Amino acid sequence: MEGGKPSLALVYQAVQALYHDPDPAGKERASVWLGELQRSMYAWEISDQLLQLKQDVESCYFAAQTMKVKIQTSFYELPPETHNALRDSLLTHIQNLKDLSPIIVTQLALAIADLALQMASWKGCVHTLIEKYNNDISSMPFLIEILTVLPEEVHSRSLRIGANRRTEIIEDLAFYSSTVVTLLTTCVEKTGNDEKMLIKVFRCLGSWFNLGVLDSNFMASNQLLMVLFQVLQRDETPTNLHEAASDCVCSALYAIENVDTNMGLALQLFQGVLTLETAYHMAVAREDLDKVLNYCRIFTELCETFLETTVRSPGQGMGDLRTLELLLICAGHPQYEVVEISFNFWYRLGEHLYKINDAALHNIFRPYIQRLLHCLARHCQLDPDHEGIPEDTDDFGEFRMRVSDLVKDVIFLVGSMECFSQLYSTLKEGNPPWEVTEAVLFIMAAIAKSVDPENNPTLSEVLQQVVLLPESVHMAVRYTSIELVGEMSEVVDRNPRFLDPVLNYLMKGLREKPLASAAAKAIHNICSVCRDHMAQHFHGLLEIARSLDSFALSTEAAVGLLKGTALVLARLPLGKIAECLSDLCAVQVVALKKLLTEESTNGKSADPTVWLDRLAVIFRHTNPIVENGQTHPCQKVIQEIWPVLSETLNTHQADNRIVERCCRCLRFAVRCVGKGSASLLQPLVTQMVSVYQVYPHSCFLYLGSILVDEYGMEEGCRQGLLDMLQALCMPTFQLLEQPNGLRNHPDTVDDLFRLATRFVQRSPVTLLSSSIIVHIIQCAIAATSLDHRDANCSVMKFVRDLVHTGVANDHEEDFEVRKQLIGQAMGQHGQQLITQLMHSCCFCLPPYTLPDVAEVLWEVMVFDRPTFCRWLENALKGLPKETSGGAVTVTHKQLTDFHKQVTSAEECKQVCWAIREFTRLFR
Repeated sequence: MEGGKPSLALVYQAVQALYHDPDPAGKERASVWLGELQRSMYAWEISDQLLQLKQDVESCYFAAQTMKVKIQTSFYELPPETHNALRDSLLTHIQNLKDLSPIIVTQLALAIADLALQMASWKGCVHTLIEKYNNDISSMPFLIEILTVLPEEVHSRSLRIGANRRTEIIEDLAFYSSTVVTLLTTCVEKTGNDEKMLIKVFRCLGSWFNLGVLDSNFMASNQLLMVLFQVLQRDETPTNLHEAASDCVCSALYAIENVDTNMGLALQLFQGVLTLETAYHMAVAREDLDKVLNYCRIFTELCETFLETTVRSPGQGMGDLRTLELLLICAGHPQYEVVEISFNFWYRLGEHLYKINDAALHNIFRPYIQRLLHCLARHCQLDPDHEGIPEDTDDFGEFRMRVSDLVKDVIFLVGSMECFSQLYSTLKEGNPPWEVTEAVLFIMAAIAKSVDPENNPTLSEVLQQVVLLPESVHMAVRYTSIELVGEMSEVVDRNPRFLDPVLNYLMKGLREKPLASAAAKAIHNICSVCRDHMAQHFHGLLEIARSLDSFALSTEAAVGLLKGTALVLARLPLGKIAECLSDLCAVQVVALKKLLTEESTNGKSADPTVWLDRLAVIFRHTNPIVENGQTHPCQKVIQEIWPVLSETLNTHQADNRIVERCCRCLRFAVRCVGKGSASLLQPLVTQMVSVYQVYPHSCFLYLGSILVDEYGMEEGCRQGLLDMLQALCMPTFQLLEQPNGLRNHPDTVDDLFRLATRFVQRSPVTLLSSSIIVHIIQCAIAATSLDHRDANCSVMKFVRDLVHTGVANDHEEDFEVRKQLIGQAMGQHGQQLITQLMHSCCFCLPPYTLPDVAEVLWEVMVFDRPTFCRWLENALKGLPKETSGGAVTVTHKQLTDFHKQVTSAEECKQVCWAIREFTRLFR
């Protein structure tokens, strides 16, 4: 903090402002100032004093939370000789503040737990805490709180205690686990049915189950298990206690995932849960939804745990199919939230049965899935008094989407065709109310694509009947029937006689506001699947596209219609494509010109993105087959449109969103005609570079990578593209060299290295011989520690591909030159690269990036194994061997084993496994 340690009075003032200042700006200022205080060295002493003074809840909460954050993130600031004093003062504070507020107790308990995990000299912390407090009933609540958060913090993301220390702690906790359970049991005996205490006990027990350290034989015969099920069987159990008991049983079930090694406990839990069926019915009768949801969670967890057993020995022992009956009872509950809890289980069951693929086994489970589908169809029904189309963005709409996904996943067990026919016959034979009809059509739409369309009379009949639906039926039925037709485009493709009636039906929908977007999506589907048959209807599509804004379409639906039109356009005879493309683009081009001429009046009228996106989708999907030597039919159109795009880009050059859409449109234009866009290259690059100097939008780098990809192999373009790269790099490096530049501009990092990678792929020697390459490599090394998925992936790919050009002998005449240039680059930057990579993957990068790091190490090793061995050894020597809490992070043997595993690896995935294991030591 500037100006030394602040006074306590000033800190109080800031805390008061944070909670009570009526002016939001005052709150914000206080928050920023207190955040700075937390990051400073003074925070330790100040929070200790605030806790001692115990002036009010707010200041104590701030101090307790500060202590926790400091111990989690800045423990290294304290010299080891202060650790004992810190521990003792925290224990004094939690004892003195135990009645002030439960949230303060939790923060202090977390601080104590995080300290215990990092402080290697505090041996047997569980034992010392229980010894110290277990005889004083008033200390029980905070003792149990510490014992609850301790196992939870072992795998905390905010503590990097390393795998060695973590293993040591878990062994220690396992050793004392039965002492903890005995403490909890005694506590229940002493306090009887005190609701608050029981909740604490169940939470603590659940936490130890979650860590997986409880002895299952000891637990199988433990009194607490009986208490848990008694609480869940009792009708009068209060809601919060019921939830805590349910959480605890779920944790226990999760902990015995490997049933065979935990037989005793598994059997106790299995039998215990089966006794809860009556209690479930009671909760239904009392309309207590919270309890119903809890029971359903427990039943689902039971099924998940015994899934393997059920599939292996259905109906025998703990493969008892009553577990599935329980889930189907829940599926029968009128509230859809109840059945939704079990979706993951049904999905996993389907996956298991699909892999095993045994007809006899399928027969056993088929009736359960049939009943499930029956329930799901009923849950998907809209309210009888619902008006208009089904909402797809509210909770119920999302539930229906999840049903649709689940049905697709399990339908193979019942048979798509059989199910489809059954559903259809309920509509054909009965005369159900509209909401039933709509739900049936909804489920049919989910499975339509998985029904074989070859010579299928039922599918043809359904299609014929749906397009005859009168306009008088409920709007929701028409909406879902349109979705069904869109899903049946394969049937239309096999039976072109349906094309006209289907298109007429969809056109009717397109003209009605509520149905327009669904109809547009269905037309798009039909265009995608029936491209050849649709060619005769191209002029109809063109008419729709010309008057697109006269229909009430969502942006997405309008773009989808244009995509469908472009897909069909690409199938027209080559001679017609240019004229038709010009017609299709004309509406958007005229609109863009109009915007440019109107002296950009304010508001939406001046925003060109709608038109740019529409042009982009047209260019993206107009991909006719052009033979060698033929001029691309789209070339002329794109040349004519370029001036409008160029002017739009200039007008809006300061607006990142609009520039991004311009670049996207140009990217698809260039991709559409490939080398045919050569005449645009010079003016486009000139404009990109000049705008980028003033407004460094990263999308210009991306567009640059597209140009390199298309033209980098052309001898005559290489120097021009290198000049472009150098001109774009200057402002980019300036941006990234600012404080936190890499972290604040991940898109720029991502796009810069995409551009550099394209160069490596298309023209490596041009890049490697240039003066800019040194700066790009330096930037890449600095960016390896960037924890951003896309940016990091781009950086790693660049380095990997760069080194690979010196490894891959593809018999090109420039291989020896490449090898020599990579040798020079590695000689200059190799050690720095390897050291930085090792540091990044131990301290900065999340585990999902490690395969990319492994590929880079692998390529460097393949390029020059002896030198790599030396570089890796030096890099490993520089890693810290101990944590600030005095625990061993990595032993000498672990270092030498890792070095050996990597340097003797025979394929990249061995390097990846080795890094995965090694970096755990630092997490």
